Amino acid sequence: MTKTIAAVIWFAGLVGWYIIRHPYGRRARKLRVRESRLDWREWALLAIASIGLFLIPAIYIVTGFPASLDRPFVPAIAWLGLLPLCGALWLFRRSHVDLGRNWSVTLKVRKQHVLVKSGVYRHIRHPMYSSFFLLGLAQMLLLSNWWAGISGLVGAGALFVFRVFREEQMMLENFGDEYRAYMAHTKRIIPWTL
Repeated sequence: MTKTIAAVIWFAGLVGWYIIRHPYGRRARKLRVRESRLDWREWALLAIASIGLFLIPAIYIVTGFPASLDRPFVPAIAWLGLLPLCGALWLFRRSHVDLGRNWSVTLKVRKQHVLVKSGVYRHIRHPMYSSFFLLGLAQMLLLSNWWAGISGLVGAGALFVFRVFREEQMMLENFGDEYRAYMAHTKRIIPWTL
């Protein structure tokens, strides 16, 4: 394992992420929306997450900036980065598959939206956020720069902290007691824990 190979692995993870999301994004644009909470705050949170998970590490890989925040490259740590990366991609794909026609990038409820409680949603309510945290962890382990490494976790954290309550409020408004019961026996992002 070298720094270059670690960077290529990180980039391959992004390509995998795009390959997973692209067909769902195309399909989602064709579906009718009953309610949308797309506003400046939603755009800002998506931008922050994208900057942390994609733009900052890409700039670091291409330019080496900011080299002053480089940490020693440890091959064993980079190898460990493969575990959360694979977990992130699996969970990201599984989330999309389980949601099916209910998925959207932004906070939306479809015309014939149903509450998904099967698959990975049987254990956690927000597996896509979990996948973002795993992607951020993989980024931190694969890229030996404090700024580029930690930016993914910061981006995922900002998205989660400032969005999850709005998302759950929207689900409560649309699904009421069914969602309350679902909340009572599931955790948000880590099964049986958090």
